[in-house]
Amino acid sequence: MAKLLAHFFAFSLFMAFRIATSEPILISCRQTPYPHVCSSMVSSSPLFAQAKTQSGFRHLALQAAIDRAIRAHELASTMDVSSLDERVKAAWADCLELCEDTIGKLNRSMSSSSYDDAQTWLSAAMANQQTCRNGFLELDSSFPLGSSPFMSYNISESLSNLLAINMATTPAMSGGNRRLLSDGFPNWLSATDRKLLRSSTINADLVVAKDGSGDYKTISEAIAAAMKQSSGKSRFVIHVKTGVYDENVQTSMKNLMIIGDGMDATVVTGSKNVKDGSTTFRSATFAVTGDGFIARDMTFENTAGPQKQQAVALRSGSDLSVFYQCSFKGYQDTLYVYSQRQFYRNCDIYGTVDFIFGDAAVVLQNCNMHVRKPMSGQKNTVTAQGRTDPNENTGISIHDSAVTAASDLKPVQGSFETYLGRPWQEYSRTVFMKTSLDSLIDPAGWLEWSGNFALSTLYYGEYMNTGPGADTSQRVKWPGYHVITSAAEASKFTVGNFLSGNSWIPATEVPFTSGL
Repeated sequence: MAKLLAHFFAFSLFMAFRIATSEPILISCRQTPYPHVCSSMVSSSPLFAQAKTQSGFRHLALQAAIDRAIRAHELASTMDVSSLDERVKAAWADCLELCEDTIGKLNRSMSSSSYDDAQTWLSAAMANQQTCRNGFLELDSSFPLGSSPFMSYNISESLSNLLAINMATTPAMSGGNRRLLSDGFPNWLSATDRKLLRSSTINADLVVAKDGSGDYKTISEAIAAAMKQSSGKSRFVIHVKTGVYDENVQTSMKNLMIIGDGMDATVVTGSKNVKDGSTTFRSATFAVTGDGFIARDMTFENTAGPQKQQAVALRSGSDLSVFYQCSFKGYQDTLYVYSQRQFYRNCDIYGTVDFIFGDAAVVLQNCNMHVRKPMSGQKNTVTAQGRTDPNENTGISIHDSAVTAASDLKPVQGSFETYLGRPWQEYSRTVFMKTSLDSLIDPAGWLEWSGNFALSTLYYGEYMNTGPGADTSQRVKWPGYHVITSAAEASKFTVGNFLSGNSWIPATEVPFTSGL
C-alpha cells in the first residue's frame, strides 16, 4: 500500500508540474481561431513540456500540423480508389499532390527565420487545402469529402491557427527585406537574371524548335532534359523559338527561365477544361511550381472557349516568379496566380469571367487587361481573389495598368456588364492603383459573388485610377470596399511592400516600380 501511495503521489506531482508548465501554452491556444484544435494537437505532442516560449509554441504547433498532414497523406496514398469514377479520381490525385506540397511548405516554415517567408508558405498551404476541396465541388462529385483523410485531420484549422501564431510571433522573427533600391528594383533577382531579362541576345542552355533546328521539338522534352542536367541552384535557360507548341507543360524545376521570340511568336497552347472532366487546377496549359521561375516573350493560351467554363492558360505556384512581356489568352480563369509571390510586368491578359484569379501575393504592373466577349447572359469580372483567412499575406495588386475591351467585345460592350472583381473567398483582397479603366467598367465597379457573402470581410480598393470607368461616385457601398485617398495606405500594395520585391526582383533585370 505504501508503494502504491508513493506512485500516486509521484504521478500527482508530475501532473501538477505538467499543468503548471503547460498553462502558458494553453493560454496561447485560446488566442487562436480554433483553440480546441490547437489544444488537442499540441497537448498530445511529446514536445509539449518543452514549449515554454512563444517561439517554442510556434515550433510545437508547426510540428503537430506536419505530423497530421503526413498521416493524412500516408492514409490517402494507401486507400483503394479504383472503384471511384474518373472525375473523383482526378480530384483525389490533385489532393494527394497538394497535401504533399503542404508538408513541404510546413517544413520550410519550420526552418525559416523570416516572417514574410513563413507567412507566404503557410498561405500557400492554406490555398492547397481550399483547392483540394474545390476540385470535388466543381466536378459535381457526391464523394463524401469531409470523411476523407484530406479533411478529417483538422489541417485547415491548424493552418489557420499557424497563420495567427506566426503573425503574433513576428517581433521575434527577422522579417522580410523591404529596403527600396535606388534603381527601383526589388533585390530578389540576381544581377545575372536582370541581364538575361534585358538582353537582346540569348545564351540558352537548350533550344526548342518545332522545325528540328534546336535540341528538342517540344518544351516538355527540353524541361525533362534540363532537370537531368541542372541541380536547380543556378539559372537554367531554355530558348523556345517561334512556333505554336500544342502541349500541356508542367514543371517543378527551380530557377528555370523560358525565353520565347516574342508575344504571339512563341505560343504554348492547350484546351483542357472543367467541362471535359479536368479540375481547374489541372486544366492549365502551362503549370509551374518550382521556385524562381521566369518567362519572357511568350504567349500562354487555352483555346477551350467560353462555353467550356474554367480553362486555365497558365498556373503559377512558383515563389519569387516573374513574367515579363508575356501574353495570357483564355476566357474563364485564364491566369491562375495560384500561390506565393509573383510579379508580372508589361504583360497582356485576355479573358471574360474571373480571368485573373488565385491566392498569390501578386503585383501586375504596366499590364493590359483585355476583356473579351462572354457567353450570352454572363457578366465579365477581371479578378476573383481567393484569400480564405484574414492572416494570409495574399492579394492581387494591379498598378499602372489598363483595363479595356478586346476587339470582339468592343462593338457590343453595352450588352455585357464588366466589373473589376468579385469575392471568390471570404477575405478576398484586390486593389487597382493608378490604372486606366475604360468605359466598359460598370459604375458599381464590383460584383457580389453570392448575396452578402464576404462583403464585410473582403478588402477591395481603388487609388488614383483614370479613364471613363474610374469614377467612384456610384461604386458599391460594401463595408469592405475602399476609395483609397492615402498614399501610405496605397503603398502597402506596391511591389516594394506587398511583395518585398526589392529583395528579389532586381536579379531578373525586369524593370519595375518599387513604390507608387
